[in-house]
Amino acid sequence: MTDDFQATFYLIASVCFIMALRGLSSPKTAQNGNWYGIIGMITAIGATVFSRDVNSYFLIFFGIAIGGTIGTIIARRIEMTALPQLVAAFHSLVGLAAVCVATSALFSPAAFGIGTVGHIQGVSLVEMSIGAAIGAITFTGSLVAFGKLQGLVNGTPLTFPGQHLLNAALAISVIGLTYFFVQSESYAIFAMIVVISFLLGFLLILPIGGADMPVIVSMLNSYSGWAAAGIGFTLNNHLLIITGALVGASGAILSYIMCKGMNRSIINVVLGGFGGETAVASGPAGAQADRSYKSGSADDASYILENAESVVIVPGYGMAVAQAQHALREMGDILKEKGIKVRYAIHPVAGRMPGHMNVLLAEANVPYEDVLELDEINRDFSQTDVAFVIGANDVTNPVAKTDPKSPIYGMPILDVENAKTVLFVKRTLNPGYSGVDNELFYRDNTMMLFGDAKKMCEEIVKAF
Repeated sequence: MTDDFQATFYLIASVCFIMALRGLSSPKTAQNGNWYGIIGMITAIGATVFSRDVNSYFLIFFGIAIGGTIGTIIARRIEMTALPQLVAAFHSLVGLAAVCVATSALFSPAAFGIGTVGHIQGVSLVEMSIGAAIGAITFTGSLVAFGKLQGLVNGTPLTFPGQHLLNAALAISVIGLTYFFVQSESYAIFAMIVVISFLLGFLLILPIGGADMPVIVSMLNSYSGWAAAGIGFTLNNHLLIITGALVGASGAILSYIMCKGMNRSIINVVLGGFGGETAVASGPAGAQADRSYKSGSADDASYILENAESVVIVPGYGMAVAQAQHALREMGDILKEKGIKVRYAIHPVAGRMPGHMNVLLAEANVPYEDVLELDEINRDFSQTDVAFVIGANDVTNPVAKTDPKSPIYGMPILDVENAKTVLFVKRTLNPGYSGVDNELFYRDNTMMLFGDAKKMCEEIVKAF
């Protein structure tokens, strides 16, 4: 394939990737967006593999076969609740790939057209250093995020005195080492850049608590894109530069949107870190056993729901863990058949990754027009008969509006407290990922429904 044909196919692939991002901006067009992404990636791989620079196809197709097989197996077996940690794990692989490509370019520069050993172009050495550093930070940072989401690492922010100064010192040292690496082309200095960046990735993500994980997943997505773009400059591959920039920019924009939904700045999230698991009592009385609350059964809930005119369902991570979306949709469909107005309210940071709840509801075939964002639904809670909260916690906590000392103060919440009745499905009264007790549990208009979310929905359906 000539360079002109390759450039043409790269342009087609780039347009497909842009259309993919456009499609993924809405649940209604997400499937088409995925198809555009698939077509773009196949086009990009084909244009690269069949270029005239490739001398042997065995290793390429061998690698594609291994990666494709592993990816297919994971995609078929993965539970929707594990999607956030899967995304984090995949981000780590992108970062590691960037480190590997930069290392290969350093050892075999002639194969990449950037010079010879000991005489690599200075600009290529800078690109190599930046790509490797961002890739290394993405790799270890994503591993920590995976560990926190999977429960292998404590969700509590792990902080220590002077951590910000240490992180700043490490970042400055990477910049300084890059300068000396460009001057000397030393393998040892390059190794130091990679090792320090690995350490920096750990230290940047460890202090961040579980409540900030949706933002972190989005930010790591952005990091992986910039790492790919940096390596694209090293390889002089225009498609990799464009694709990496698209991923990096879209991830950064999404991170900004998520932070806006939490009333926090990106810098505050990265450097501050809040939201961890707090040890509390595990029984129904939970964190504040001396406070009174009302609890009910599935029969009580079914009676209240059947006598309502409007119901707003608020799903959270607890719904995802229980895999309750299908039972929840069945419950909603029955209410609709009874002439009750049913809608779903989604908070921007509900779940463990951006759009987590939207994906789960779409999997259960909940109509897109019934799913509303915070800004669209909040004003309606005061005219709502029943708010059915299933597994959501921090995103409904009134403390975010009333207690300036709370770590979630200022975060926009779903105003479910304004509904006439709140039915709150939860296993216990334990606080959410932020570690903050939910005042909503103890309100006069709240009835707690203790138990597994899926089982509770099924029992309510039987009671109907």
